[in-house]
Amino acid sequence: MVERRAPRWSELRELIRPRRLPGDVTDRRLATAATVADLREIARRRVPRAVFDYTDGAAGAELSLRRAREAFARVEFRPSVLRDVSEVDPATTVLGRPSALPLVFAPTGFTRLMHTEGESAVGRVAERIGIPYALSTMGTTTIEALAAAAPGARRWFQLYLWRDREASAALVERAARAGYEALVLTVDTPVAGPRLRDVRNGFTIPPALTLRTMANAAVHPRWWVDLLTTEPLEFASLRSWGGTVAELADRVFEPAATLADLAELRETWRGALVVKGVQTADDARAVVDAGADAVVVSNHGGRQLDRAPTPLEELPAVVAAVGDRAEVYLDGGILDGADVVAAVACGARACLVGRAYLYGLMAGGERGVQRAADVLSREVTRTLQLLGVPSVAELTPDRVRLRGGDVALPTGAARP
Repeated sequence: MVERRAPRWSELRELIRPRRLPGDVTDRRLATAATVADLREIARRRVPRAVFDYTDGAAGAELSLRRAREAFARVEFRPSVLRDVSEVDPATTVLGRPSALPLVFAPTGFTRLMHTEGESAVGRVAERIGIPYALSTMGTTTIEALAAAAPGARRWFQLYLWRDREASAALVERAARAGYEALVLTVDTPVAGPRLRDVRNGFTIPPALTLRTMANAAVHPRWWVDLLTTEPLEFASLRSWGGTVAELADRVFEPAATLADLAELRETWRGALVVKGVQTADDARAVVDAGADAVVVSNHGGRQLDRAPTPLEELPAVVAAVGDRAEVYLDGGILDGADVVAAVACGARACLVGRAYLYGLMAGGERGVQRAADVLSREVTRTLQLLGVPSVAELTPDRVRLRGGDVALPTGAARP
């Protein structure tokens, strides 16, 4: 039998250590988020359903999105032990310039929908941590306004080829005048993908005050107050539009774009040229032949063609096809710093993330984006330490394998 006794107050006092949270309500909310998944859950509770689904969703049955995440779940790391990892270096170079992490904030459309601080908040965080940020053609902050908000940031401009070629050319000229270092041409959007969550939610731009949205406003009053008491929510590079994103894309985007358009853009743009939306080795080789300095292996986050190739699985073949002629980046399904490390080990120079920082933006504006960046940075650093790898530059294909249908990794591919 165990003898029982009443505990002494001095013994209890050692155990009672209430957690001291920041005084500000936003900081308290964000302090509870240890992962991007935690930020996603906070975001889901804080914004209207149609807004969250616009960010969180994908095309069709969302198979491409799920497969991207499943591919990262299949990653198995191969660590080394007894290595000095008291200090590790997560930095790399992107387009020949230093980047604090192998990370780029991806272009995302209609960003002020998630939080009224929008693209300016994302640009300021990118500036602070020292990584590039790509402003979208479909953004809600102008090229010039972002340059003013984050003058020291590495600013890229993402371009869709429009039917109105003069309008596209004008955007390129504005980006050049505003000091943007790179142009990101997205090539996987001849027409809009079927975003079924948006259809079922009756989602339009700008959001319409239907009976459903007014009922939802009662649950999310702060979001609606922010929307209605700040600058009107509209595309910065387009005339006013009322309708769905898919209707806009089908009306504006150029379905007849070809490699000749890429070659012409290469002749007029003097900065770095990145082509986003490459999904096969053959296409990667073709766009590099046409003048691309970098390619992004991407299926648009699963938001265009459902059942598209899974980026992580296609990455090794693209790296092998491109060799040292261009940098290769990975986009899609990245929600953890370990995902970034895995992609770099598989041959990527860096990764683009969109949903990860948008969850943070919805959860707490600029501070939420910073929280997402801090989480990813810590995860990258800790993964390197646990792998026994002191720097991103020393990540090699032998550090990872994909379980269940392993992908052969190139042994002679150019390394970051």
